[in-house]
Amino acid sequence: MSKKRKVIIGIVVVIIIAAAAIGGFLWWRNKGTEAGSESLGIYAERVGDLKYMAGSVSSYSGVVESQETLEINKDSDKEIDEIYVAVGDEVAEGDALFKYDVESVKQQKQSAGLELEGLKNDLEGYQAQVNQLTAEKQTAAADQQLDYTLQIQQAQLQVNQTSYNITAKNNEIAKFDEIINNAVVYSKMDGMVKSVNEDGVGPDGNTAAVITILATGDYRVKGTIDEQSLYSSGLSEGISVIVRSRADESITWNGTITTIDTENPQMNNNDNYSDSSENSASKYPFYIQLDSSEGLMLGQHVYVEPDYGQAGVKTGLWLDSSYVVEEDTTFVWALDSKGKLEKRTVEIGERDDDMFLVQIASGLSDDDYIVWPSEELYEGMKVTKWEDVDWDAYNESMGEGMDEGVYDEFGTEYMEDGFYDELGTEYMEDGSYEELGTEYMEDGSYDESSAGVEVK
Repeated sequence: MSKKRKVIIGIVVVIIIAAAAIGGFLWWRNKGTEAGSESLGIYAERVGDLKYMAGSVSSYSGVVESQETLEINKDSDKEIDEIYVAVGDEVAEGDALFKYDVESVKQQKQSAGLELEGLKNDLEGYQAQVNQLTAEKQTAAADQQLDYTLQIQQAQLQVNQTSYNITAKNNEIAKFDEIINNAVVYSKMDGMVKSVNEDGVGPDGNTAAVITILATGDYRVKGTIDEQSLYSSGLSEGISVIVRSRADESITWNGTITTIDTENPQMNNNDNYSDSSENSASKYPFYIQLDSSEGLMLGQHVYVEPDYGQAGVKTGLWLDSSYVVEEDTTFVWALDSKGKLEKRTVEIGERDDDMFLVQIASGLSDDDYIVWPSEELYEGMKVTKWEDVDWDAYNESMGEGMDEGVYDEFGTEYMEDGFYDELGTEYMEDGSYEELGTEYMEDGSYDESSAGVEVK
């Protein structure tokens, strides 16, 4: 499914929900009329409030993190003498991070040096013995030649063994020198110290990094989304998103979701500020490659939202296009000065088909009140403003009993078999039901088309 289609489907669902809400009020009003009570009328909303809501989308929390992480582990056979940095410190490539305790190594080197001197003295003695035996052999009698040959071979063997031992001891001393000379560990990149663990052991008892550094310069954003919202949020790998500053929501960055990590859920992580559902639901991390990270700081908390084009600069007054009727004339149902409906002629400017928005060039202001169009509207009709709704009366009426002692909640119709049909739900031949925007597949699974996900 294309990115644009996912965007449009997401917005359509929002519009359906909005239409259902209006339908609920119409049902409430009609029920009141049928019961002989005073009609509570049609409900008008302030244009300024609708304009504010137009194009709003769900947002998810995120944090700026490094694209690259440097983990420095401790050598298992060494102990740390001193750590030079703390969590949160900024470090540059070449800065000292910590130093190993090398006092015992220095002592081992000193002992090895003394052993080396002894080996060199031994070598000189064995070599002198070879030279002496060789000279004596030249003047010895014939019956002594074999004995001298054997003695020379034995002395030469000691020379070769001692030479080998000297080479090995020199290598041992060179390793001691390397440890001593590299007692201080330096940073290999610019960054910020994320963690310090002097023991080098993790909570599970396994080896862990002594110091972890987050690289500066190349940032990405890590967001989280709850399990319930994952397939209805419009978020998927490859789509464009807007990253918005929490301090000033007019400051934004653009990026693309590269990964949604459903293999590693984060439990009890209340990071999704657009969702007030159960905190116990799993949260999945997702990662955003930024077009530019200029102005972002490592560890900065941000909001993330699907890019439906809402970041574009829109001047003037924009409304959901469903409020505008385009027939012989272009108009909206608005309140006149007496609080009654009239067809208010408006002039359309620009259009945003992806967001289902139109620009009202003239005919309305923020302080006007308008009504969502329906067939039963007529000019001169008495209208109640949204803020004047008697919510206590509304809530009480929504729980009134139905036939057979059961009741119909908003958007709920009871079926012949005693079950009920939730809003947008159609029962299937097999007794199961189809949720809004869901198409069942041949294999019995279903396609959540509103989320663009096919369950195979």
